[in-house]
Amino acid sequence: MKNSSFKKYFKYFLSALILSVTFGCDKYLDVDTDEDNPTVAPLNLLLTDIQYNTIANAGNFNFWSADLISVYTHQFTAREEQDQYGIKADNVNLNNEWENTFLGLNNLQTLISQAADQENLVYLGIGQILKAYLITLTVDLYGDVPFTEATSLTSGVVSPAFDDDEAIYQAAMDLLDQGKTNVNSGTGLLPGADDLIYGGDVNKWTKFVNSLKLKLFNQVRSTSLYSQSAVDALVNEGNFFSSSADDFEFVHTANIAPTDERNQLFQSAYGGAQVTHYISPWFYEILMGMNPNIHTGIVDPRIPYYWVNQLQDGQFPRDQGDTDTGDPNADYWDRSTGFFSIRFGSIGPDRDHAVQTDATFPGIFPCGGRYDDNAGFARTINSGTGVAPKRMLTYDELQYVMAEMMHAGLIAGNAGDQLEQAITDSFAKVDKVVAGTGTTQTVPTLLGTTEATDFIAAIRAEFDAASTEKQLEIIMTQKWTATFGDPIDQYTDYRRTGYPVLADPSANSGEYQLDNGDGWPLDDTLTTLNNQFQTAMFWPQNELDLNQNAPEQKDATSYKIFWDN
Repeated sequence: MKNSSFKKYFKYFLSALILSVTFGCDKYLDVDTDEDNPTVAPLNLLLTDIQYNTIANAGNFNFWSADLISVYTHQFTAREEQDQYGIKADNVNLNNEWENTFLGLNNLQTLISQAADQENLVYLGIGQILKAYLITLTVDLYGDVPFTEATSLTSGVVSPAFDDDEAIYQAAMDLLDQGKTNVNSGTGLLPGADDLIYGGDVNKWTKFVNSLKLKLFNQVRSTSLYSQSAVDALVNEGNFFSSSADDFEFVHTANIAPTDERNQLFQSAYGGAQVTHYISPWFYEILMGMNPNIHTGIVDPRIPYYWVNQLQDGQFPRDQGDTDTGDPNADYWDRSTGFFSIRFGSIGPDRDHAVQTDATFPGIFPCGGRYDDNAGFARTINSGTGVAPKRMLTYDELQYVMAEMMHAGLIAGNAGDQLEQAITDSFAKVDKVVAGTGTTQTVPTLLGTTEATDFIAAIRAEFDAASTEKQLEIIMTQKWTATFGDPIDQYTDYRRTGYPVLADPSANSGEYQLDNGDGWPLDDTLTTLNNQFQTAMFWPQNELDLNQNAPEQKDATSYKIFWDN
């Protein structure tokens, strides 16, 4: 019966189709168009989706690559395989990053193609700029990756070839130039609230292009891609970020429904049952002025904004401390401040204790967590607002790029003066982020305090007294400090310059300086290093298994991205 009915209705449908085609193809096509279910996504929806799901998550925390890279740059430590540089090719975070990138590239190509077809050149330009940003970030992580054929699935390409990393960078530079021209054309539809980064402000998109190009030229300054004439032209144009209002960042909100829009580091650090992001003791000691080789005796006033101690000054560890013997059972605990963490490469007996109510957490600046007022607290998802931006390229970071380029003689200016300006702008950025968190805590302003002024003067004095090489280390160490929570560029900077100097758990020669003056001193023999530093991330094993044109897996400890010295 069902088969008979199907045949009858199919017959009627086929007859109607023939009549429609015979007597009016245009009318038939009009009727068949379901305007409530379009097959072509509107440009405004495409742009919002790309920025929210792809750009904001590129190099992010909470199961993205920053969970891994921030350990390699020694601002966090962890118990997972990223400890001791042990990331493997099947790491889920790397797979997430890879899949997000190439889904995003395909969405970007759709945006670019549709905008070009419709002559909506401002949208076209934004798509080109974002594509260039995303692919250079991907090259910085992996080296050679699919690019030319990466968005050719509709043409039947299911195994895209891997392009040379330097050639990709050149293509990205060209895309930035094209995008800059197109966003300034004013042609076609103009984005507004659908542009989650700049709200359709083409002047800010232009500043971003110029600032990103300067950063990229600095990264490639030892390669054939470097062009002094192009750098000179950028500097002469002078249209870079002019304040933190121009920052290229994704602004998070406190909304948790229908999706959680809080900062991803906050969600991961404050929302999980276990501690997953330990503040690196190496980072801690440098900011505390304890390291004997850099910033010795200079305490960084950003500390209470950068991390927050659950323990008050002098408070004995609550989770595992033995009050009878006085043994804190801590892998790293500073009695004087309450700072509690684990060391990179630790094989000590206290590394794997459950320390949820003892451990130090990322604070208000990097993720919208809690400001450290030394009152102590017990971490919960309500300990902060989670409202802190995902910083990708900011005004203060650009000042460090310029300081490095001045130091190298690539652009005019005094590197010491520029370094001072960069640190000042970094402090201002901390204040701006804090002001936007909506915290109910009383948080003091940082910039202009005696502590901030004295710190900047001390760093400048250290810089002026240093050798040329040491000056570069100071610039890069301060940039590393200022960009806390944005580790991809830090990973790139370290491979380019060798700075900042990172912890070496195999040194066994007084790596850490902490001395609590008790019977349980730190033992540097209880840290080890079983793997070499990885100079690039593995290509995800899934990609190599499924892509017939993929190369053999790299040796991640010897593979060099083209700009790596």
